[in-house]
Amino acid sequence: MDYIALHIACSNELAEILTAELADFPFESFESDNGTLKAYIPAERLIDCKEQVDCMLSDYGVTGRYIAIETQNWNAVWESNFPATDVEGRLRIRAPFHEPAPEGEMEVVVMPKMAFGTGHHATTWLISRAILDLDVAGRNGLDMGSGTGVLAIVAAKCGAAHLDAVDIDDWADANCRENIAANGVADRICPMLGDVRRIAGRSYDFILANINRNILLADMPAYAATLVAGGDLLMSGFLEADVPAIVTAAAEQGMTHVATAEKEGWMMVHVRKA
Repeated sequence: MDYIALHIACSNELAEILTAELADFPFESFESDNGTLKAYIPAERLIDCKEQVDCMLSDYGVTGRYIAIETQNWNAVWESNFPATDVEGRLRIRAPFHEPAPEGEMEVVVMPKMAFGTGHHATTWLISRAILDLDVAGRNGLDMGSGTGVLAIVAAKCGAAHLDAVDIDDWADANCRENIAANGVADRICPMLGDVRRIAGRSYDFILANINRNILLADMPAYAATLVAGGDLLMSGFLEADVPAIVTAAAEQGMTHVATAEKEGWMMVHVRKA
């Protein structure tokens, strides 16, 4: 599968806003480097949304440059741009080419390839930290929009009994399977290719959903239906202005607001089913 990198010259503040806007399209990962926002999308999926993307960028007074990336070069791109991530000295998320975590620090090793979820993005960091504090040991969970599977792996390493890892992208599903095997947790994580319909009729003690505002709002009833009483829902992938809508949608489904956290302009909301 070939990918396109959309390069946009912009300020850091505007990069955060544009990332949220582009997340509503089929872009799978983002990085900001020296005043340039880079957004990655499968070439075949850009065809259907390029005109809309260009119009959105025009509304913000910027233009984008599209660069084709051959699949076989992707790992080299990540190796040069993907830093290891430390979560308060308790967890290190790294690629195989990074130095191992210090002794006593939990470690998750992911090779991101084309899938979102390297840990360096603020949203992944926020939910990873929340998992560390949630006490998921012995509980069953769902990683919705799992990407690389990093959040499911973190939860499994924190003692979760079982997780379903659902993603609509076949490349993400394959990458998730590779990463859970590499981290020794394949016996407790079940990758599932598809959308929210895959979780119908299932039951979870906690749900991790790092997607985007529109999908979270649309899928909120499905999350609530599958959560047990007292179950936790951790959500990220949106900005501060979106928090009221997220909290309100959760409340309409019988879930109460527990906590909100922020990092680099990105938000994480924790709600709990009554």
